[in-house]
Amino acid sequence: MLTLCAVAAGTVAAALAQPALAQDAKDAPRRYRVALGPQVLPSYPGADGSRLRPLMDLDRARGDTPFPFEAPDESFGPGLLRTNGFEFGPAVGLDGRRTRGDTDDRLPRIRSAVEIGGFVNYQVAPAFRLRTEVRRGVRGHHGWISTIGADYVTRDADRWLFSLGPRVTLSDGRYNRTYFGISPADAVAAGLPAYRPGAGLQALGGTAGLIRQFTPHWGIYAYAKYDRLVDDVGRSPVLAAFGSRNQISGGAALTYTFGKGMR
Repeated sequence: MLTLCAVAAGTVAAALAQPALAQDAKDAPRRYRVALGPQVLPSYPGADGSRLRPLMDLDRARGDTPFPFEAPDESFGPGLLRTNGFEFGPAVGLDGRRTRGDTDDRLPRIRSAVEIGGFVNYQVAPAFRLRTEVRRGVRGHHGWISTIGADYVTRDADRWLFSLGPRVTLSDGRYNRTYFGISPADAVAAGLPAYRPGAGLQALGGTAGLIRQFTPHWGIYAYAKYDRLVDDVGRSPVLAAFGSRNQISGGAALTYTFGKGMR
């Protein structure tokens, strides 16, 4: 009986403590981490050259809770709903423009692209996360593109973090024809065979990221990404004449962490 009473008392105490713990977490001061530096990205999908662009990021956390993990190649978009290991939210992607000069004035230009969609994360284990994004172009192209990835994450709180994982990219025919197709009319002017790629697998690759804190305030952030264009996309005459099947990205940034309660 005493044991049962003790268990019951402990259960009641734990239940009463939960709101207090939640309130404590809610009232904990926020910390912010800002990253700023350069990165190189393919000039446009399928390009054989790169362009220098700013690398910027902003993370936030409460109290002593570590900053949440974000893969380096995630599209922009905050998590809006979390439940049972799942996280849902919007995703916004950007791609550079292809000028006529990029194809020796032989193919039409493509405006810089804006893609809007959503993402789903699933935390399989503390060190293993799955993620998929689905986006549709609203500028530059009007096709669909999806990325599927997995990340193994090892870390020591906020002192350092390393992530590594494979990537699979899928795209529909409309997307593929925009960047990798050649219409019969354009083929005559370009002196290339007409090409109409279909939907399916676009690329296989991987991404690695590193965060290292040197002082409570200062640290570094770096990443590298590689994709290999495959199937219909990889066989495109556009790549053979003006582009590359190898798509490489990377960047490095200085980070600064600040907030209430920091020493």
